[in-house]
Amino acid sequence: MALLCFSFVASAASIDGKWTAEVPGRGGNTQTTTFTLKSAGAAIEGSVANMRGDTPIAEGKLDGDTLTFVVVRKFQDQEFKSTYTGKVKGDSIDFTVDNGRGTPVTFTAKKAG
Repeated sequence: MALLCFSFVASAASIDGKWTAEVPGRGGNTQTTTFTLKSAGAAIEGSVANMRGDTPIAEGKLDGDTLTFVVVRKFQDQEFKSTYTGKVKGDSIDFTVDNGRGTPVTFTAKKAG
């Protein structure tokens, strides 16, 4: 039984730490974004930081190598929700973010040294 538990833990993706990405934006510009992530079992805590500031994540979870979380930003009395879905692949995470305003954006975050 101990071997089965070890196999399950070993197969879970490790996401703890800082990750950075160049996220495509409007007009072909990119924005450097830093993800700070910490796992607590299947639950994920952390924040997303970019030129708009540091925003906590919500509803974070890790299921195998699939990472999902939501970021809600407020601007001029309005809330903007972004839903992130990522596939963890060693020292990178392939993300798709859906802002609910058009085509979802894809990018890759790399583990910060």
